[in-house]
Amino acid sequence: MHRRELLTESLRVLAAQSRPVDHLVVVDNGAQPEVRAVVEQCGLPATYLPSQRNLGGAGGFALGMLHALSLGADWLWLADDDGRPEGPEVLATLLACAERHSLVAVSPVVVDIADPSRLAFPLRRGVQWRRLRSELGDDGEDLLPGIASLFNGALFSADCVDTVGVPDHRLFFRGDEVEVHRRLVRSGVRFGTCLQTTYLHPNGSDEFRPILGGRLHTQYPDDDVKRFYTYRNRGYLMAQPGMRRLLPQEWLRFGWYFLVNRRDPAGLREWFRLRTLGRKERFTRL
Repeated sequence: MHRRELLTESLRVLAAQSRPVDHLVVVDNGAQPEVRAVVEQCGLPATYLPSQRNLGGAGGFALGMLHALSLGADWLWLADDDGRPEGPEVLATLLACAERHSLVAVSPVVVDIADPSRLAFPLRRGVQWRRLRSELGDDGEDLLPGIASLFNGALFSADCVDTVGVPDHRLFFRGDEVEVHRRLVRSGVRFGTCLQTTYLHPNGSDEFRPILGGRLHTQYPDDDVKRFYTYRNRGYLMAQPGMRRLLPQEWLRFGWYFLVNRRDPAGLREWFRLRTLGRKERFTRL
């Protein structure tokens, strides 16, 4: 019920964009009749794609993106059902920013839906973390190049998808966005975050735990299922080109967190087991 209400609100804002959405594609991993009804009543030209198998976030985005490309889309605007654009000008602002800076992918700033002055997800640059929207750029700047939150209101050109591909279905969820971001960086395409517009999303910073007096952070989801996919998928990601240079920092951060902060050697062994599954591409599901 709660997810249906979130989807309804999100589609309401999409339907009110000053630059109209040409066509909406909704992938429903639950194949629920009530979700179909929401899509059919949203006021936009729409395609409802029910899946009898839970494809996860990664598979759902992959399916929706490929379907949009098959319909002839020039641009794809990606979002989950738990967030929404902050107002009617978001799509027009993103398109204008992409044209102004010759970008093939651009995202809005993703802010906490309960407090839009704060980022929904902390952003790490070097060893410093930004948690406030005001920390992202100086006055007058309109673009944060080379950094983007991809599945919360990001805009991809069709040519960009041809270059970097769609999310890896094997990851199911957790890490799929990081993996696509890795491909964007490796491909050399131009992308970034438009600082002139925002996307509202529930705060997701609770999983990021400070270590070394806040100079570094690590990730520890309280939920067992989220930990499984987070750590397994990180094992795969850290074995990929462009990510391997982060391995020493990865060992330092998680080793310190489990052994010093939590005093939990068993937790460190489980982290190592799960990351080994990912590194060996053992993509079984829970």
